[in-house]
Amino acid sequence: MFQLKPEAPDDWWEVEALYDLCFAPGREALSSYRLRDGVPPVAGLSTVARDALGIVGGAIRYWPVHVAGQPVLLLGPVAVHPVHQGEGLGALLMQASMEKAAALGWQRILLVGDEPYYRRFGYARIEGVEMPPPTNPDRILAHSLQEGAWDGVRGAVEKAG
Repeated sequence: MFQLKPEAPDDWWEVEALYDLCFAPGREALSSYRLRDGVPPVAGLSTVARDALGIVGGAIRYWPVHVAGQPVLLLGPVAVHPVHQGEGLGALLMQASMEKAAALGWQRILLVGDEPYYRRFGYARIEGVEMPPPTNPDRILAHSLQEGAWDGVRGAVEKAG
């Protein structure tokens, strides 16, 4: 059993250690990190899952960005500790955080990832939205939290703030 809570400042380094464990060295060299540099994650939306002992088993972060001047959430990273993978924790983090994003009034989410995994959460490839290079355009996925939210929203993804 996991308890989901908004990520607090005191969680930062424990979550970073989880991301280091789950992702390849050099993850911060990815182009999506250029959009995150110097910008805090969206308060109240980035989420930590702790087990009964209080140990972080998973985490998800969201960052504010803009596309064509429109506010967009950039999802990522999402990670689950290897001992808890396959238990549905990643899906729980995705679903709970997306519901909260909608309740907070966000309309659009963007991520860079594998469509076969994220399709079950409503994500699909989006044409005409450009992440900083060298992002593979086939991995740029979008989700509308409100009907038609991505209609006519095309262009470069820009850092918020």
